[in-house]
Amino acid sequence: MTTEKLYDQDSHPIMLVISGPSGVGKDTIARALIERDPDRFYFVVTATNRPPREGEVQGRDYFFVSTNEFAQMIEEDELLEYAVVYNDFKGVPKQQIRDALASNRDVIMRVDVQGAATIRKLVPNAIFVFLVTETEADLDKRLRARRSETTEDLKLRIATARQEMKRIKEFDYVVINADGYQERAVDQIFSIIEAAHCRVDQSPIKL
Repeated sequence: MTTEKLYDQDSHPIMLVISGPSGVGKDTIARALIERDPDRFYFVVTATNRPPREGEVQGRDYFFVSTNEFAQMIEEDELLEYAVVYNDFKGVPKQQIRDALASNRDVIMRVDVQGAATIRKLVPNAIFVFLVTETEADLDKRLRARRSETTEDLKLRIATARQEMKRIKEFDYVVINADGYQERAVDQIFSIIEAAHCRVDQSPIKL
């Protein structure tokens, strides 16, 4: 018997895209994943031209920039994708992803559903997870608890969520982030990441 390895696994850093309707807990789940293993994961901070909500921190929750600054990022091709979301611009900076991959860390990002569709075209070997609440009533309750929207904006978000739910089949996995069971959702996504690293056809992420 020899000690030679039967299989030399060539694993590359992965890109995990967490998406879903507004209010399902994308930020919360992404940060919970990173807290489990900060040295392994890198959270991509999205740029936006909207003002920060109460409690949001520059560089942690978003990069808050002016509309002119956002336009310059578009002009200089600094964004992997960008879109208008509820009248605000949001975009994913490329350099963050490149730096994270170069350091051999798995990349985690949270984007809206239309952003995920764009990234799917650009990076088809990324892993796409659609996050949902258990019921529509739960989503309504979470959005109302944020107290950051007018009644009209809230109705728009709920109507948009109904339409976004129709796009679940565009994703690789769906995970339910039920009230009181956040850890279960994190466990499931962590298992998805582990499985992705075991794929025999894994290929490096290229931007």
